[in-house]
Amino acid sequence: MDTARIVTDAGPAYIKAMGNRQGPHPLACELVGTQLAAWFGLPTFEFAIIRIDARVDEIPFFHGGLAASGPAYTTKAVDGHWWGGKTDELSPLVNPQDVGRLVVFDTWIRNCDRHPPDLTTRQPNYDNVFLEDLTGVDRGKTRLIAMDHTHCFSWNGVLDAKIANIEYVKDDGLYGLFPGFRPLVRQDDVELAVGRLREVTQEMVHPMVESIPDEWDVEARVKNALEELVVRRAHFVADAILEPIATECWPDRLFDTG
Repeated sequence: MDTARIVTDAGPAYIKAMGNRQGPHPLACELVGTQLAAWFGLPTFEFAIIRIDARVDEIPFFHGGLAASGPAYTTKAVDGHWWGGKTDELSPLVNPQDVGRLVVFDTWIRNCDRHPPDLTTRQPNYDNVFLEDLTGVDRGKTRLIAMDHTHCFSWNGVLDAKIANIEYVKDDGLYGLFPGFRPLVRQDDVELAVGRLREVTQEMVHPMVESIPDEWDVEARVKNALEELVVRRAHFVADAILEPIATECWPDRLFDTG
């Protein structure tokens, strides 16, 4: 996505702008995915959509080239670090309950860019597990942040009307379950997350999808398909996810899922 670090009136930030090598649809995925994460109860970075005027704002991409004019997805920079993959690195978390919640969330939105269900197709991306370094009374503690949703909904980064097809709605893969997460995934947390999924409605999802800027080239029929996927898949995952998580995380309690 050629993410760039910038300085704004509100302080340092990171920006994903038009003109990146992957196109505008991952920006739409990021925007909707982050709003869904916040609704789901997961911590997210503060974000805003800001407009870039390339005639004035020369923002260089990491791999060369400059950000193009138009709306850009921007997040406030926070102090923190990426996870190395070991369970003991998560012991300082102030929100260990969000580990299981994140697995349910990633499965709901089909986020292949953390830990995909099939490791023959993609490799785990530990850089998409961000641990915020806390200060004050929580100095020495960390907070798990749900971040980087550019490859949710559609694995190829392209949104089209096909994303509402039944094979995507009923994709039974388990996303986001790193081996290092398993000891922290608790049944109570998963069940609470499942209950939240059952609250998903079209009325809730619609304004999030409608917030996608026109310049990101997501047609009305594609927005409708995205809404349909998000709503129908929420209820599918709510019904289906407990047993596969139990198989991976609590095999001795496999049948205690009622």
